[in-house]
Amino acid sequence: MSHYDVLGLTRKAKLADIKRAFRRLARKYHPDLNPGDRRAVDLFKQVNEAYAALSEPAKRKAYDRDLDARGGESASRRAPSGAEAGPRRTAWDLESAFESGGPGYFSSLISEILRDGGTEDARRSEPRRGEDVTRTLGIEFFQSLEGLTTQMEIDAESGCGRCAGSGRVPSSARRPCPDCAGTGQISRLPGPLRLCFTCRRCGGEGTLGWDGCGTCAGAGILTRRETISVHIPAGVDNGSRVRVPGRGRAGRNGGPPGDLYIVTQVEPHPFFRRIGDNIHCTVPITVSEAALGTRIEVPTIDGKTRIRIPPGTETGQKFRLRGKGAPSLRGTGRGDHYVEARVTTPRLENQRARQLLQELDAVEGGESLRRGLFG
Repeated sequence: MSHYDVLGLTRKAKLADIKRAFRRLARKYHPDLNPGDRRAVDLFKQVNEAYAALSEPAKRKAYDRDLDARGGESASRRAPSGAEAGPRRTAWDLESAFESGGPGYFSSLISEILRDGGTEDARRSEPRRGEDVTRTLGIEFFQSLEGLTTQMEIDAESGCGRCAGSGRVPSSARRPCPDCAGTGQISRLPGPLRLCFTCRRCGGEGTLGWDGCGTCAGAGILTRRETISVHIPAGVDNGSRVRVPGRGRAGRNGGPPGDLYIVTQVEPHPFFRRIGDNIHCTVPITVSEAALGTRIEVPTIDGKTRIRIPPGTETGQKFRLRGKGAPSLRGTGRGDHYVEARVTTPRLENQRARQLLQELDAVEGGESLRRGLFG
């Protein structure tokens, strides 16, 4: 079987086709993805041998001449059928190829084989969206309920005009690529199993034709201090996120910018408590108000209003004011306001008050309330 058959290609295949076939089959048969499968190990070696012979033009020409001399079958490999028909046994173990690289060498190779294709040049030139930025903004309790528009200083970013956000500009002369020493390929393995990869930095050309942009110091972006106007909608709570489109990090290579997210921190109020879209407060009432019932004035976030306290009210009893809570960010109206009653014990500041309470105690009969609690 020829190396072309191993990769599932014809002799007219281009170098890009060979590379794509190699990446696909190397992922499929990689030993770490097929633990304990000796057949996959042998097929993995066949794929790498085929790629090593066909990926370099000089070696490919020599192999094609040899293939023609053999009547279409390679002198370097003979197999009964296709790569899928079965493994080819060899006298050496795959693991021996990694001995000189140390224990971590094999795992580092996996990332080379499994990573997405494409050169660094291609990836750098692709438009990329900028990253989102998060800022914290402290606001007062009533500002969170009513909403506000405020000014905020940010580090505004824009793509560099000279390099179009790429961080580099064409150089006056090409120079050898330092990663592959001008060869265009990088060999990762010693010994009998030799894997060659196209250099990601130069894309296999062996030379570089660009320099770092001096205007943006190679970053591709320019930064300036800017004051922007930010609108905080009514109803935000502690930890709410307000999105400001296009005010995040600048995109690269013409990509769109990210967004700015403002996280609100609401200062607590000394009287009102917010739970979800509901507002809670506690109001003291006297013993007589709780016993006889009354109408009292209570504060709300909209101002004062009057509520009815029914006779026999006890501490902890709650009264709901519908639609008097916080505005909902979901646009579904407002929450409710809950007033919790707290019956307070009077202070006996004069003899008359003491006398009245003594008379009340005689009528209520406190001992009768507790009779039978202890058997």
